[in-house]
Amino acid sequence: MPGVFDKHGLRFLYPDNWTVETDEDRRGQPAVSAYSPGGAFWTVVLQPADSEPTELAKVALATMSQEYEELDSESVREKVGQTELVGFDVNFYCLDLTNTAWIRAVKTDLATYLILCQAEDREFGEVAHVFRAMTVSLLGATSG
Repeated sequence: MPGVFDKHGLRFLYPDNWTVETDEDRRGQPAVSAYSPGGAFWTVVLQPADSEPTELAKVALATMSQEYEELDSESVREKVGQTELVGFDVNFYCLDLTNTAWIRAVKTDLATYLILCQAEDREFGEVAHVFRAMTVSLLGATSG
């Protein structure tokens, strides 16, 4: 049975063996992260409804670029149902391991969401479908 997170105006499903933590971003916006047993994570940051998704994604990429020297990124547009997300697919090295991250941002009627997913490449293949399912559950919960 999946876990259900339902606080701060955010509602999504997550695997029951993952842990969930709440926090705030630098501007005091609610942020929720779900962590796999292997260390992968999916994070959503609630942003004001008037935030521009493309700009949020660019800021997130710039922040990652400052932290990781050899970072490759590719701009992406992805549809989840009828909702289009913008962002980047990112690859980088951390502690001599290759990592993949997804940066996605989307504006809904209720808010703008910045979604960050990251895993070491050996785990990424196992959790990518979980990242997508969590994103679908978040957007499905907000599109009504």
